[in-house]
Amino acid sequence: MGKATSFYPADSLPLGFKDLKIRNIGPAGMSGRITAIDVDLSNTSRIFAGAASGGVWLSSDGGTSWKPVFDQQNTLSIGSIKINQKNPAEIWVGTGEGNPRNSVNTGRGIFKSIDGGITWQNMGLEETKTIHRIIIDAFDGNTVYAGALGSPWGPNSERGVFKTTDGGKTWIKSLFVDNNTGAADLVVDPTNPRKLIAAMWEHGRKPWTFNSGGKGSGIYITFDGGDHWKKLTEKDGLPSGDLGRVGLAFAPSSPNIVYALIEAKTNALYKSEDGGKTWKMVSDKNIGNRPFYYAEIYVDPKNENRIYNLWSYVSKSEDGGKTFETIMDYGNNVHPDHHAFWIHPEDPSFLIDGNDGGLYISRDKAKSWMFASNIPVGQFYHINVDYDFPYNVYGGMQDNGSWVGPSSKLANGGIRNHDFQEVQFGDGFDIAPYPLNSRYGYSMSQEGYLMYFDRLTGNNRFIQPVTTDSTKLRYNWNAALAVDPIRADGVYFGSQFLYHSTTNGEMWEKLSPDLTTNDPEKQKQKESGGLTIDATGAENHCTIISIGPSPADENVIWVGTDDGNLQVTKDRGKTWTNVISNIKSAPSKAWIPFIEVSKVNPGEAFVVVNNYRQNDYKPYAYHTEDYGQTWRRIADQSQVDGFVLCVVQHPCTPNLLFMGTDAGLYVSFDKGNSWEYVQSNMPKVQIADLKIHDAENDLAIATFGRSFWILDDLSLFEARAANPALFSKQFFAVHGQTGYLTTNLAAAGERFLGQDDFIGDNRSWHKIDFKVWYSAKEGKKKEVVEEKDPTGKKKKKKEEVAPKPELVMPADSIAKDSVKTDDKKSGKLKVSIINTEGDTVRTLTSHITEGINKITWNLESDGIKMPARRRQSRDDDDLPAGLDVLPGDYSVVFQYKNFIDSVRAVVRMDPRQSISQRQLKLKQEDYEAFTKQISELNGEFDKLRKARESIRIVEALITHQADSIKKEVGMLNTKMQSKIDSIEIAYFGQSEGKGYLDNSDCISAKIDFALTYYYGRLYKSGPNADRAREIAVSEVIKAKKMVNDFMNVHWSSYKQRVSKLETKIFNETD
Repeated sequence: MGKATSFYPADSLPLGFKDLKIRNIGPAGMSGRITAIDVDLSNTSRIFAGAASGGVWLSSDGGTSWKPVFDQQNTLSIGSIKINQKNPAEIWVGTGEGNPRNSVNTGRGIFKSIDGGITWQNMGLEETKTIHRIIIDAFDGNTVYAGALGSPWGPNSERGVFKTTDGGKTWIKSLFVDNNTGAADLVVDPTNPRKLIAAMWEHGRKPWTFNSGGKGSGIYITFDGGDHWKKLTEKDGLPSGDLGRVGLAFAPSSPNIVYALIEAKTNALYKSEDGGKTWKMVSDKNIGNRPFYYAEIYVDPKNENRIYNLWSYVSKSEDGGKTFETIMDYGNNVHPDHHAFWIHPEDPSFLIDGNDGGLYISRDKAKSWMFASNIPVGQFYHINVDYDFPYNVYGGMQDNGSWVGPSSKLANGGIRNHDFQEVQFGDGFDIAPYPLNSRYGYSMSQEGYLMYFDRLTGNNRFIQPVTTDSTKLRYNWNAALAVDPIRADGVYFGSQFLYHSTTNGEMWEKLSPDLTTNDPEKQKQKESGGLTIDATGAENHCTIISIGPSPADENVIWVGTDDGNLQVTKDRGKTWTNVISNIKSAPSKAWIPFIEVSKVNPGEAFVVVNNYRQNDYKPYAYHTEDYGQTWRRIADQSQVDGFVLCVVQHPCTPNLLFMGTDAGLYVSFDKGNSWEYVQSNMPKVQIADLKIHDAENDLAIATFGRSFWILDDLSLFEARAANPALFSKQFFAVHGQTGYLTTNLAAAGERFLGQDDFIGDNRSWHKIDFKVWYSAKEGKKKEVVEEKDPTGKKKKKKEEVAPKPELVMPADSIAKDSVKTDDKKSGKLKVSIINTEGDTVRTLTSHITEGINKITWNLESDGIKMPARRRQSRDDDDLPAGLDVLPGDYSVVFQYKNFIDSVRAVVRMDPRQSISQRQLKLKQEDYEAFTKQISELNGEFDKLRKARESIRIVEALITHQADSIKKEVGMLNTKMQSKIDSIEIAYFGQSEGKGYLDNSDCISAKIDFALTYYYGRLYKSGPNADRAREIAVSEVIKAKKMVNDFMNVHWSSYKQRVSKLETKIFNETD
């Protein structure tokens, strides 16, 4: 029962790979399972909520906005939250959810915060796996009780009721029954903190069955703080025989009344009127349907007869449990399957509910509910992508349907919940678009309920295969689906047999015999559940759960099963070989949920084995290059934390692998020989599935607890995998993704959202992000990459010839513009963007620091400097941005001190737009002609700026002059200032005055109006714009004339008069 230590090395990745920004795109509209709730009673606007696998969330404004506060910990599975109400800065969190369904997430002990949830410390109990209840002694905050269910997947001794009297430094096991029995509930008498009642529950899962109930279950009571416990029996009024799960609740307004919802031969609600000593049955009607999943009852703090019972719905009793009325079902738009509840102790109309769909708040005693639509804790099993622009992501959520939504949006306002579309109801699993048209695709709910969907019309059709004989098809809860990587109209689907269709599921061809062990002892799901049958299909076994068709050979298909078989065919199903016995270290009968087949070598595969369902939480992943004859293990507990769920290989850089585990994302740069944790803003959440988008070079991530994430642009990862010594250099640059000349729509729906809606992280396509590495360590020599001509010979060193780097397009495309070196000592990075004709179209500068620096080019060319009223630009400022560049290839040269490197950049037209390169070029030529006519303005107005500076100097010089001179020159200065002011007002308009000033008639407004015709369209504008430009040019001529007249007449006369003055520099007394 020691403390947890960090598994994640602080310096596992170079500077720049740390603190990566991974985009969380949601959705949050169908949130996810909320398992724990507590509220600071000194400030009920502070609400803490825990998710089954999404961490702890805090609202400081009564539920309007939410933020995660537990993301730095090594587990996000939350079973309980308890605030020390005598000291609300102290908060305890028990990890591991207390709802042991087939997809249960386990935790890593109990955590404590003493600063209101800002920081946390693990206080032990790591091996308990699930802590469902925490009790804090109302008189002594150092005394804390933890009710631990233990591992749901096998026996362990770390379960029962634990107690600390020193704030968590040490723990004793206060109540223990046996290795299969844990604490399902734990309640305390609100008037006596030493009196507790515990519900002990014998239960256990196996991959093929579940059992609730047994000799170990029972209700225990203590009157001395857990030193001694008494087990209550049928003599005390409890039901005879084995008990299952029990939910307990004291009535706060009358603590002698205690309720117990008991699973037994007959499930019923029991009541004690003497503080828990004796009991009697109250009702066995309308009290719930799945005791193992829901065993939660809550008593109104002001009314001992009002009881809330949580199950698939929520029912309420007003007569002490004799009768119940359902008050929360589909009819009031609240998600079913309820697990957590909170009632304000002084205002019982204020309720908070946590269920499989998220968190809801009521202020009117459950008559109406507000949904917290900004807590993205969706549990996605799978992820897929399409090739739309921008591309979409697809995935199915536990108990929350199958969804498709944008990876990014070409619209303002970010990614919102309404951007996601549900295409199938139920528990969501694998979903994939039809490759030829993403309007259509395949989706499924539990037990292989397979559909072919139509996103446009909703005309979905059921397409599950049907046998030609009496054989019953067995489908896993999370059945296997794979789109054919060779035939766009092909799809694979698995029961115990492998099927293939080329008709979108209208007809199926069976490609295999039964590929499982077909063990009849593991096919008794109708008996699953224990005291209460729970035959929902969640324990279906001896089924196919992964399919890996080779993209290189249509005859090669790999199949993994949930009972430990790994099958491969090299003749499209005519014969199959079970190669699992060749993996010597693989655990027996384990799940094989993921197979990644090489894009080029059909005999090469990466296979995930996980065995936590047999109480083995170690990571297993393997690699073969010879169709499974030999294997090497590529993941174990010495390198990665948590069991493995998925591994993907980069399609262009085969050494680059990404792995998802129960504790986060890992990367390998050497094909699995070593692994490094990807340090980022994404927490250590379970990574259920990964997809590399081969066109955009992104990593799409499905988390089981925090919805979808996107790691944009894997170029830097590729560069390191291609060159292991890359980061030994002092300086280098890495290219970015393709940039697109896009335009954005306005946001749909609300414009100003407030703080109660989810906004997912968007990205811009109208840019390219380059990565530049710099290390201050002393290098052996100047890092300049040699350039060679097309014959392979080294070019002569000429200033006007740009060096060729390792990662770039041929340098002959950088022919005309020289790379200046006068910034070598300035400490600023210079970036030159050069087209294929050799013209430098954009020059940028930036300060950089050690590590990886992101340099962004927004696809704009250099613009022109225009007069500015307030601030005069410095000579070393970047030019303002001009028009977008033309689509094409560019070379980007990076120079910092004595270092230089260059990379290729690709700019493409928005695929949604139909416009030719010629049309774009005509617009650009027209713009260049116009800006050439107005480009001299800045120089003209610079003369006025220098004149003002001269006037200030003169004002200083006449300080000691005779009064007559001061008066004369002062009047001249005022006159000159007035003249300059009048010119600037004519150009800029009025700058001072009360209210909103209309400056639409000033010269700069007319120039800006004409420029709008360029920035607001993709192609050359028509006669209307021509007239606007004519007006602007005439105004420019007028402005230049005003400046020249001033300089040639008034300023010239002023200079002559001031120059003739006999100035006194010193005071008479000096």
